[in-house]
Amino acid sequence: MTDPRLTESDVVPVPETSDAIRAAVDAGFPATVADLAGLVRIPSVSWPAFDATHVAESAEAVAALLRGTGVFDLVEVRRAAVEDGSELGQPAVVASRPARNGRPTVLLYAHHDVQPPGKDEDWQTPPFEPTQRGDRLHGRGAADDKAGVMAHVGAIRAFAEASGDFDLGIAVFVEGEEEWASRSFANFLRENRELLTADAIIVADSGNWDLETPAITVALRGAVAFNVRIDTLDHASHSGMFGGAVPDAMLAAIRMLDTLWAPDGSVAVAGLRSADLETPAYDEDQLRRETGLLDGVSPIGNGTILSRIWAQPAVTITGIDAPDVANASNTLVPGVRVRVSARIAPGQDADEAYEAIRAHLEANAPFGARLTFEDVDTGQAFLVDTSGWAVAETRAAMAEGWGREPVEIGVGGSIPFIAELVEEFPGAQILVTGVEDPDSRAHSPNESLHLGVFKRALLSEALFLARLEARTTTS
Repeated sequence: MTDPRLTESDVVPVPETSDAIRAAVDAGFPATVADLAGLVRIPSVSWPAFDATHVAESAEAVAALLRGTGVFDLVEVRRAAVEDGSELGQPAVVASRPARNGRPTVLLYAHHDVQPPGKDEDWQTPPFEPTQRGDRLHGRGAADDKAGVMAHVGAIRAFAEASGDFDLGIAVFVEGEEEWASRSFANFLRENRELLTADAIIVADSGNWDLETPAITVALRGAVAFNVRIDTLDHASHSGMFGGAVPDAMLAAIRMLDTLWAPDGSVAVAGLRSADLETPAYDEDQLRRETGLLDGVSPIGNGTILSRIWAQPAVTITGIDAPDVANASNTLVPGVRVRVSARIAPGQDADEAYEAIRAHLEANAPFGARLTFEDVDTGQAFLVDTSGWAVAETRAAMAEGWGREPVEIGVGGSIPFIAELVEEFPGAQILVTGVEDPDSRAHSPNESLHLGVFKRALLSEALFLARLEARTTTS
């Protein structure tokens, strides 16, 4: 294992293979994009309501791509039991090539499952038919995270072509259920620990500052999500006959949920904390451009805009089970179920945050409404230690690959499994990188990948592999 205490001064010089790697990336890029398009065509949604055979097909396709690189001693599709042991998780892909002659080992992570597409009419192009429009490839998973998969595959291809018979150890783990809470992740790591142990881990599931500036993600919020059912009646009643005398569940839900936020839209739950993070300049105009905030609609919260996204808690209601407008009748609704999704600031325990939100809702349930909490999911926040050699080498590779120094960013989203990586591999340095940009629209209709960003990210990773191959210091 290499020494994690090595820092900026120990960064290796630009490897002799850099020019050959650039040429290999250029020559192989059309095939890499074509392979990405092939993955996007597979509707590998890992949610239980969708056909699991597509996830299995996607895993086999990823395994074939990794075998095709010709560098691995082992490539297999494997599954592990979910945390409670009740069933097997979705299929994941592992690949391994042991290090030789004192070289380090790097573990490359991405996921091949995708979010549900949503309504077809919200898409400008078919969600599972990859479509290039200008510099962007559109489709579900084109960015999140099949581009992460192909960044790894493309980087390995270019590095191997330029380096010949190399000594660097490479392991790959391409998960199949990241979009459905990574339920078998911890068991999978334990069962495959020997194959996946590494000095550095690249998690390719984040974004970049803009189209021209790379980023290393150093802070991620944690996540808390759960369903809460609000009941006030044991059966529906005529709203004209009894409205105004008894509270229906919709009234109780609206009044209770409104207490989660202060008048400015910031979270008003006692016990949820913020982190003290420095944030770069980012104004309201940029927020409007990147989010589609409508004219006349104001942002919410307080503090710098990026502190609201990176370092403060947020609560969103992401779903409501209630009669839709087409089926609305003059009825007092007896029960309503909502999905609460919260993001937790780095430094706060996710289970502690869940208890704070639950206590708040119980204390603010109006008219004695009965609450039932279900399907609780939590994921821990993460702060990256940027002092090690792997971050220094990544910065150098990004500067070379992009022609611009990377910036360190926080991300409002969550990657809860990183805490499990830290627990299973405490000696590894973890790097969170990605291929997305502010207009990638991951999880949303019209998700897309900027091909220029993709190529620079892929090149940077290949150059990073070359830098690790050039390292000879061992502990």
